[in-house]
Amino acid sequence: MGKIYYIIGKSSSGKDTIYKRLLKDESLDLNSVVLYTTRPKRDGETDGVTYHFTDEEGFLKLREEGLIVEDRAYETMHGLWRYFTVKDDSIDLENKDYLTIGVLSSYVSTRDYFGKDRVIPIYIEVDDGIRLERALKRELKPENRKFAEMCRRFLSDTEDFSEDKLVSAGITVRFDNKDLNTCIDEIRSYIRSVKDQ
Repeated sequence: MGKIYYIIGKSSSGKDTIYKRLLKDESLDLNSVVLYTTRPKRDGETDGVTYHFTDEEGFLKLREEGLIVEDRAYETMHGLWRYFTVKDDSIDLENKDYLTIGVLSSYVSTRDYFGKDRVIPIYIEVDDGIRLERALKRELKPENRKFAEMCRRFLSDTEDFSEDKLVSAGITVRFDNKDLNTCIDEIRSYIRSVKDQ
């Protein structure tokens, strides 16, 4: 029986980097669940690899067809952005294990859809000061410079990842990303232990 290993954490906690490194580890044999989004494609992103990029009309059509597993919407400085998982032919939990990434609410919805025994949370923690430094460093690049959006995400994380919500979601295992390589090694060992059960 396959599982979905679900990476979650606050913004700038290193989720994307951890996700990419784990996905490249052939010994884990993990497949990607490519999420859908209505936000604009950023430089270096590839449609169907980073995300499936669509628009509001595309989201509404998929929802009408009953294919949305989970979705979340953010009113950003640039308009409404949606991120969502679609139950399409690429998810085969009878034969494969998957790795995906999202926020706490998306993990809970996915867990409720596929079942607690099939969706395994991997919660990444980082000190708030370090996260803020990382976010600012990223936004200082000339191609980014979306400081208002950075602040919105940072502040909303306080509510979205409150201790009460983490406990309510059943998050019991946490990985501290103080040192990236150590964190990835710990997650790798954890995934192997779950696979061996």
